Amino acid sequence: WLWERHRLSLIWKRTFSFDCIKANAKSCGECIQAGPNCGWCKKTVSDFLQEGEPTSARCDDLAALKSKGCPMEDIENPRGSKQVLEDREVTNRKKGAAEKLKPEAITQIQPQKLVLKLRVGEPQTFSLKFKRAEDYPIDLYYLMDLSYSMKDDLENVKSLGTALMVEMGKITSDFRIGFGSFVEKTVMPYISTTPAKLRNPCTGDQNCTSPFSYKNVLSLTSEGNKFNELVGKQHISGNLDSPEGGFDAIMQVAVCGEQIGWRNVTRLLVFSTDAGFHFAGDGKLGGIVLPNDGKCHLEDNMYTMSHYYDYPSIAHLVQKLSENNIQTIFAVTEEFQAVYKELKNLIPKSAVGTLSSNSSNVIQLIVDAYNSLSSEVILENTKLPKGVTISYKSFCKNGVNDTQEDGRKCSNISIGDEVRFEINVTANECPKKGQNETIKIKPLGFTEEVEINLQFICECQCQSEGEPNSPACHEGNGTFECGACRCNEGRIGRLCECSTDEVNSEDMDAYCRRENSTEICSNNGECICGQCVCKKRENTNEVYSGKYCECDNFNCDRSNGLICGGNGICKCRVCECFPNFTGSACDCSLDTLPCMASNGQICNGRGTCECGTCNCTDPKFQGPTCEMCQTCLGVCAEHKDCVQCRAFDKGEKKETCSQECMHFNMTRVESRDKLPQPGQPDPLSHCKEKDVDDCWFYFTYSVNSNGEANVHVVETPECPSGPDIIPIVAGVVAGIVLIGLALLLIWKLLMIIHDRREFAKFEKEKMNAKWDTGENPIYKSAVTTVVNPKYEGK
Repeated sequence: WLWERHRLSLIWKRTFSFDCIKANAKSCGECIQAGPNCGWCKKTVSDFLQEGEPTSARCDDLAALKSKGCPMEDIENPRGSKQVLEDREVTNRKKGAAEKLKPEAITQIQPQKLVLKLRVGEPQTFSLKFKRAEDYPIDLYYLMDLSYSMKDDLENVKSLGTALMVEMGKITSDFRIGFGSFVEKTVMPYISTTPAKLRNPCTGDQNCTSPFSYKNVLSLTSEGNKFNELVGKQHISGNLDSPEGGFDAIMQVAVCGEQIGWRNVTRLLVFSTDAGFHFAGDGKLGGIVLPNDGKCHLEDNMYTMSHYYDYPSIAHLVQKLSENNIQTIFAVTEEFQAVYKELKNLIPKSAVGTLSSNSSNVIQLIVDAYNSLSSEVILENTKLPKGVTISYKSFCKNGVNDTQEDGRKCSNISIGDEVRFEINVTANECPKKGQNETIKIKPLGFTEEVEINLQFICECQCQSEGEPNSPACHEGNGTFECGACRCNEGRIGRLCECSTDEVNSEDMDAYCRRENSTEICSNNGECICGQCVCKKRENTNEVYSGKYCECDNFNCDRSNGLICGGNGICKCRVCECFPNFTGSACDCSLDTLPCMASNGQICNGRGTCECGTCNCTDPKFQGPTCEMCQTCLGVCAEHKDCVQCRAFDKGEKKETCSQECMHFNMTRVESRDKLPQPGQPDPLSHCKEKDVDDCWFYFTYSVNSNGEANVHVVETPECPSGPDIIPIVAGVVAGIVLIGLALLLIWKLLMIIHDRREFAKFEKEKMNAKWDTGENPIYKSAVTTVVNPKYEGK
């Protein structure tokens, strides 16, 4: 069993070394990039590589290298690691507490900075903790559509500042509010460009302000009264088409951080409108073809390049909102709910609320949307370097765990709740230059982030210790590193002993032919620099070797379809068997356990054990352990007469006992309890036989390790006593009497049954008789009437 386990373990190890061998690595760096299980043996050439083996044979699975004789200290196998550089604990504070922390001093994500050393194919895992801080500061910017259809809404928004300050004060003690407005691009066909319409775009006696694209009315401030004052001075404007230029305004609010006054806190943008929106490409209607550049163009708080740049695309907006950690709340009327819900699906960390016709419910809408947005955390990462992959697993509230895309987020998070994410980063290839890279992970809508420095393990430590122009590489024609030569340009060979000009020389081929042979490298390799480099087979477990590639490990004798019967290793077409196996195919087991007979003797002492099978030398015996004999008596019957004559001086061999029955040692014992019992080292047979007087005698027969037979016999036979006559006679008489009585009773019973049947028959006939009660049945009349036969009645 142990050797079968060893054989299976070898097969398992070879299976995992496929990737390493297939890589055909020429250096340690190439080897460790082939897979996380690959190692490089830096032991010197003469001590490790066999003749004909290429340098790439140094790269293999760790267990395979060890089995080839490479000590662990000579195996290069660098492993990845992680190092946390900044790990501040998440902040625990409550609203109204005495301590007042600056926004930058509040920590909601942990750790903040770490270094990952990545080896190809080996993932590195770290845990990220997120906790919503209580009383976290909020900046809210209210961006409103001031086209004519929003006239009644403006009246309600004028008092929004103080009311919203009171309501948001229930959530945070550090709240700031700002206001901006938008209408449309100031070119045809979006507005009328006639001088009169430019002064007053409204019809009739309505007094409207000149059209504009976007205006920052009030930068973020904690003074609610100032909000009411400045917004109260705003007037409605007008335009021609229904969709508005809100995307231009959103872009400027996102990228003009200094003018708006954004802090590194929760940033909310409330977008209020009762119409649709223009997006990239719509600017062509006004002759505007330049794509939006995503930069700030505010002068005196007015967007000045609306006539020059097209509207931004949705993807462009998503990018800028995400970069600036802005969460958007779309407060729109019922009519445009469907449009903005579709837009919400494209913009992460955004919400849609239904605005009443006059914006009277805007405060409750903002509070509900904020609670919805803040109850969900979604992780995003910056662009990954080529060949690097990342995966997330979330551990949310109430034991909810998710992987893949859902592993990036947790929902239903309340203030003070803590959630955890497990993040795996894997490098599938090394960068071309091997330089370090940096990626960042952050929750959408939050300014905090985790900075991860990626350092790639693409070279071995021993490569930095290489010796350029080393004498070990044929007079300095290469760098000796990691136990092998890395040849200079124009040199080849294991030891860089040849130039590329000599490769095809016929003189070199002579060194690659065996004596009296025309085959170069036995047709199993190439001759390079006068040395055979054996070719590889499709099955990486099959290897050619030898000075002339004349050896292999797959053309040995087979048994049961396995090379060397699975009980040895094929070396140069000859099986080297594991212990306890022999033979050309290692199919002969030296284990004698299968040959052990029930009496403890090998092949019952009647044969020899060959390859785990008994070869019976006594022709009378057969079977797997030479215990079956069709014509043989048993041990007891075989020695019965000799034991009887020696112990009791009787039996068939009484006269010849001294000649025929002295081949065993005999010991008398008092009773059967004194006989040897099973469990002793020597094989033992218990016997019970009858002697000539029909008495039972008991003995045991055993053979010790020296081949001596020993018999132990009970000195007194068990003879049966004679029969007791009186009880037998009495029993016979009683039996006869009882049988007679039983027969009489049976006869009497049968007679009674017969009489009853006859009586019943009589009674039945009596009932069936028909008697004439008016005439005597035995009466005969005295009158005789005679008729003349001739009388005709005339």
